[in-house]
Amino acid sequence: MRLIYYRYEEIKKIVVNFFERYRINCTPISGFEIALRMNIKVIPYSAYPMATRILMEKESEDGFSIKKGKQWYIYYNDLKPYPYDRINFTIMHEIGHILLNHKEESQIAELEANFFTKFALAPPVLIHKYNLKNVFEVSSRFAISYEAARYAFSYYEKWLNYGGEYYTDYEVRLCEIFGIA
Repeated sequence: MRLIYYRYEEIKKIVVNFFERYRINCTPISGFEIALRMNIKVIPYSAYPMATRILMEKESEDGFSIKKGKQWYIYYNDLKPYPYDRINFTIMHEIGHILLNHKEESQIAELEANFFTKFALAPPVLIHKYNLKNVFEVSSRFAISYEAARYAFSYYEKWLNYGGEYYTDYEVRLCEIFGIA
């Protein structure tokens, strides 16, 4: 299953507007820092007693977000030996759900949140501007896992093939935000 073309474009614009609003202008992108700027409480599973932790892991092995009143919370699993890049991906994924106004779990919501995260953590135009030549360089520059970097670099190559060097308005804005216009 894939998203409709225009939804990908909408999500890219949401990411750029979000970066502008919260002054996100350097790499690597930190989900923890962004959550702090958005006043989202980020809480590890280990902050809770064992019985609650078990319930949380049943909800999600990686993490999840909920809104209580007007306050958003992101819970992430720090009980497994997950590396920082995976936890950061999880937090950005949950921020994606929040910003995309997902009200319920669905396959579409997961596709959108995954795309949001991929685009936010390693935008193709930044891969291009930083002149990154391979998956390892993408992983290193953006502090993402090798697997995430493979997806990001593959997406970058498609972006290039479909005219990526002709920047959209939001890509120009993204370069300006990151000071590489």
